Amino acid sequence: MLDKVQPTEFAQINVAYNRVFRPGRLSVGLVLPLEAYAVDAEPTLRGHLKAAQKAEELGFAALWLRDVPFNVPSFGDPGQVYDPFVYLGALATVTDRIALGTSSVILPLRHPAHVAKAAATADMLSSGRLLLGVASGDRPEEYPAMNHSFDDRGARFRDSIDYIRAVGTVYPKYESAQGTLSGGIDLLPKPHGTRLPMFITGGSQQSPDWVAQNGDGWITYPRNASAQGQVIADYRRRVREAGQLDKPVMQSLYVDVVADPAAPPRPIHLGFQSGTDFLRSYLREVETLGVNHVALNLRFNQASIDSTLEHLADTLLSDFS
Repeated sequence: MLDKVQPTEFAQINVAYNRVFRPGRLSVGLVLPLEAYAVDAEPTLRGHLKAAQKAEELGFAALWLRDVPFNVPSFGDPGQVYDPFVYLGALATVTDRIALGTSSVILPLRHPAHVAKAAATADMLSSGRLLLGVASGDRPEEYPAMNHSFDDRGARFRDSIDYIRAVGTVYPKYESAQGTLSGGIDLLPKPHGTRLPMFITGGSQQSPDWVAQNGDGWITYPRNASAQGQVIADYRRRVREAGQLDKPVMQSLYVDVVADPAAPPRPIHLGFQSGTDFLRSYLREVETLGVNHVALNLRFNQASIDSTLEHLADTLLSDFS
């Protein structure tokens, strides 16, 4: 067993970043839509804003939206269907405390000026509750639809990160493949906090050192405990070697929560079916490995979403609040 990660310090960026991510601790969020739907189906999104409000009332730390421009049937998941930035604006008006995140915006398919303006707007409308997960994209079919090359998405991803950082400053001067900022124009609004908190998803076609140095945190995927501990330790080692403050790590997890708390685990896609006893032990283990946030995806949940949210709040959330 790897040694428990010792608490250190995270940068002060915005309300959501410093509320959701705490050194040495784990919080629990939810992936939208809060709805179960089959692999070959689309979510109905009925009552989705009320579900988000309920998640906030019950004490979940964050809601996460995905950026899926086109429904690719072979991929089997249209995400939450709605554009993430429009949806963030709606969520900002009906919630007060819960963090609002993207996991993740596909930067090579959007101009970084549009991403920066939309993200800063959502951050301002929510009073600093935005967490901006970004990725290079993994659906090749979307790229020709927007007249972009799939093979060079890594270079555009890097340039987009630099561009978004640049326009967060006042009257920036910046030159890139995606545009030249002369210093005579400014992008408004500016983020609510010190900057937009950007989380790199996976490798995003970059080197491990680049990922560690250029994001404000890292979004990774579920793995067995030994492998997860090793990749997180490697990420944080690279952050330290770059002379930077520690950065948070988060992961997603598909769960199908059954009524019997003692029900043993059974594997499902990128997660498991189990009772809350095993889920709690899993979350405790990944917390020990250095994960700071787990975003639960209830897409394959067989019980009603409302009752499952209440069950999790009653039996689990107090351990990670």
